[in-house]
Amino acid sequence: MPAKSRTYQPKMVSAALAAQNEALRGVVHRLTDSDLDRPTRLGSWRVRELLAHLSLALGRLPAAVAEDRAADGPELSLSGYAELSRTLTGSVDSAVAEHAQTAFAGRPEQVAAAFDRSLDAVRAVLDNPEAVESGRRVSLLGGRSMDLTDFLVTRLVEAVVHADDLAAALGGDAFPHDRQAVAAVTRMLADAFAEQVPGGAVELRIPPYAVVQAVEGPKHTRGTPPNVVETDPLTWIRLATGRTDWSAEVEAARVSASGERSDLARHLPILG
Repeated sequence: MPAKSRTYQPKMVSAALAAQNEALRGVVHRLTDSDLDRPTRLGSWRVRELLAHLSLALGRLPAAVAEDRAADGPELSLSGYAELSRTLTGSVDSAVAEHAQTAFAGRPEQVAAAFDRSLDAVRAVLDNPEAVESGRRVSLLGGRSMDLTDFLVTRLVEAVVHADDLAAALGGDAFPHDRQAVAAVTRMLADAFAEQVPGGAVELRIPPYAVVQAVEGPKHTRGTPPNVVETDPLTWIRLATGRTDWSAEVEAARVSASGERSDLARHLPILG
């Protein structure tokens, strides 16, 4: 578990989110009719529903910033957000189905235009230094509040995780993720894992972005840890969000796990 909560720089997170969103925009503008009806790894969602969800998720940023009432509810941490996300599947599916049948029901150029409107509203916030100033809090559903910079990180999670879902559905080239976006999401999910599975028995390494200790058991203090897990950032993101299976990634050598406590399968995923 990290010695203290990680902090993120508003300007860096804003720049990463802007770059990741522009990468998404570029891919969406190249989609065809058949692409929009491709299945995804997200249950019944097609690419059309996936884009509708992304539009709603990213659109929560300008809505949250525009909220007039004071953000004085119980504060939600990034780890708390990861846990809360597991409980929202039903309400998310309902909102996505409605949005996909309205704003995202048309031809590719109409879908791209609807997606542009969401991204343009996000970009207007990100390009305004006062809107994303450090220390500001925003109101969330359920009466909670969140540090704005942390909330920006959650939008990065949406943009990176679902861009990867989109790339998987399209079955072509890897998605052109922004490097700093992937770095922030990797760190956030590693920290959330360390908080949800506290301890010091396992060292989780995700070079070049994160190293955390987690899992209950004997904690090493010197030398090589007896239990080490190492993987690359995108594999970790997929594991942490339930997009892939632990044993399959170990078998494919995308995860290296040594030590009797290094099997993390029962602790994953950490984000719904």
